[in-house]
Amino acid sequence: MELSPKSLVLDLLSSVRGRAMPVRALVGAGALFEISAESIRVALVRLLQHGTIERNDRGQYRIAAAAEPVQRHVVSWTRIEERVVPWRGKNWVAVHTAGLAGSDRTQSRRRTRALRFLGLREIDAHLWIRPDNLKGGVDSVRSQLQALGLEPRAPVFGLTDFDAAFETQARALWDTAALLLGYARMRASLEDSAERLGLLDPGDAMVESFLLGGQAIRQLVLDPLLPEPILPAGELTKLVDTMRHYDRLGRDRWRAFMTAHQAPHLHAPRSLQAADGAFAA
Repeated sequence: MELSPKSLVLDLLSSVRGRAMPVRALVGAGALFEISAESIRVALVRLLQHGTIERNDRGQYRIAAAAEPVQRHVVSWTRIEERVVPWRGKNWVAVHTAGLAGSDRTQSRRRTRALRFLGLREIDAHLWIRPDNLKGGVDSVRSQLQALGLEPRAPVFGLTDFDAAFETQARALWDTAALLLGYARMRASLEDSAERLGLLDPGDAMVESFLLGGQAIRQLVLDPLLPEPILPAGELTKLVDTMRHYDRLGRDRWRAFMTAHQAPHLHAPRSLQAADGAFAA
């Protein structure tokens, strides 16, 4: 998987959760992925101009405050169990977007990203829904969607008591077979890599844990968190547990590098480049 300078910078900064990293650490990491120092510096300038990152008085870089809602969502995979509650089977959260058709392309992308991040799917023109099984219910979903980019004027509300045909249609909006297959495949990849990391050259182990860990996090970040009986329980939990173990291995592989470059080391860097433009406008 090819990694762009922009993605690498964002992924590294997202790994330290609000703290800042020196340029030398970002440039050094770029070398591992055969990305030149000049390319890293150009990416920093562009991200600064865009407002996605900011620089402190020591010349170090961190994720900007404006990008923090997306950052919080990206790292929420570590507490998936805390984000869901039992589903009563008839209650849904809905968003109506018909009144937003005149928005520009950038805002449209933000809106779609927010809806996808919260697992909503379009069941009819401009009507997006998901099971009401996220902690905090409709009010919490509304707040999260708005923080992630949904326009405040978009109605977010609860729906219940669908007729049988509409209920069947609603439950079929997510490809559950693909989700289950994806869980199994990613678990197998993580387990295989975990056995291999200790045998690899340190630099190769850093690159592999970065890229594969990022793919797993992308999958978890975009997971719709479906309840039973739409999706059998347990398989997602197994993947999260496997990823937590792999995350610890990844931190170990990056520890010496982060220390040597005087960078904070809280969580293993992750490649989120495929996460549907997570930090994009």
